[in-house]
Amino acid sequence: MKKILFAASECVPFVKTGGLADVVGSLPKSMDPKKYDIRVIIPLYHAIPEKYRDRMETVYYFQMDNRIYVGVKKLVMDGITYYFIDNEQYFSGLVPYYDMFQDLERFAYFSKAVLSALPLIGFRPDIIHCHDWQSALIPVYLNTVFQGDPFFRGIKTIFTIHNIRFQGTWNVGHLKWVSALPSECFKPGLLVSPFQNTDYPENEWNASMMRGGLVYSDYITTVSNSYAQEIQTPQFSDGLDDILKWRNNRLWGIINGLDYSIWNPSTDGKIAQNYNLVTLKKGKEANKMAMQRRLGLKEDGKVFTIGLISRLTDQKGLDLIDQCMDQICSMNINLVILGTGDRRYEDMFRYYATKYPGKVSANICYSDELSHLMYAGCDALLVPSAFEPCGLTQLIALKYGTIPIVHEVGGLKDSVKPYNQFEQTGTGFTFHDYSGWALQDRINHANWVYYDKPSYWKEMQKRGMKEDWSWTNSSKIYADLYEK
Repeated sequence: MKKILFAASECVPFVKTGGLADVVGSLPKSMDPKKYDIRVIIPLYHAIPEKYRDRMETVYYFQMDNRIYVGVKKLVMDGITYYFIDNEQYFSGLVPYYDMFQDLERFAYFSKAVLSALPLIGFRPDIIHCHDWQSALIPVYLNTVFQGDPFFRGIKTIFTIHNIRFQGTWNVGHLKWVSALPSECFKPGLLVSPFQNTDYPENEWNASMMRGGLVYSDYITTVSNSYAQEIQTPQFSDGLDDILKWRNNRLWGIINGLDYSIWNPSTDGKIAQNYNLVTLKKGKEANKMAMQRRLGLKEDGKVFTIGLISRLTDQKGLDLIDQCMDQICSMNINLVILGTGDRRYEDMFRYYATKYPGKVSANICYSDELSHLMYAGCDALLVPSAFEPCGLTQLIALKYGTIPIVHEVGGLKDSVKPYNQFEQTGTGFTFHDYSGWALQDRINHANWVYYDKPSYWKEMQKRGMKEDWSWTNSSKIYADLYEK
């Protein structure tokens, strides 16, 4: 049996800020327990609900480097063993992340504590699977500081990029201080880009934790095939294309999956009426009107309703929506927004909700319950992201018979097949050029099919609902990688 440790900064159901938590929580459960002993380790944030904290047992506690406290707690749940690194100095806040300056020190500590704890907790993994920059120093420590201990020799590492824009980047001096890594780790081409401007002093050079993970890990994965290709170009790599092109024979693109025990319209307890392929039409209308009642919109099961469920940031293509919002609202369309993020986008949607009362509902908040109702009640979902490593919203939308309208990048390109009305194929509306005009054109096309070709619309819904975006297929690819 192969032993694998997932190391990450978040994991459902304990703490979640994005799709990373869904992957870390769902992927271990999808692997064959007869072949893989997969365990998960994350920080013990104060934000983790008490109902989980009360069930944890203390496994060990010690002083790392003879000066820094490390506690390790354990919880076995749903067949998976979870470990939690306990240190109140670093993880006692009400939120998992602070600002980058503080987070660099917190997650450098976490990475070193994970390795330091392994000989003491009775689990020696064959592979440590690290997720995003917060765990990126684990492969670096493993292949430098810890190589003198026979316990660690032969342990392999995989590093998964969930979003390359967030790299754990600061100047060399600060990263040296928080990590206490040997100076040779900060040579250009290792944790430091080989293309830095050498006219600046050392402390002005940018060093990146993620770069360290990419250099020192045995394999690299990211969360879709298209994104794996895109991040080897300057446009999408945020300065890491040199290392990714160099290591492209060790770079795998594996699209994320969905947990259909949570996201399934036939069993979802958070929607107004369950439905399936047979009861699709009545179910969608019932959920649409329940959503309209909840949000104060005019109850009309026939009006074309578009949803946006997203972090409100530049990445998500919200500038394109701004460019065509007035035109959208001049049509017989309702638009429902759910999310939080940058103040300017929050205020933008509040403005349009005030300008178009009864047509636009801006819900500037996080609500899991409302998101389920929107997936069931909306007819289409906007995902016009400038870049999207994988994206889960379009996968959920497909399962709920909600047609995605997406920009052809990353995981969106891999998961949404363009609609072809002549061949009656495809599962959504896609656009290539990143422009407001291209987005408006796809919305116009979707609006026309919805109202003028309802039978075509229904068949497209059914095609999407029949697709399997569970972890079944992706977990097989991960199994192949683990065997390598």
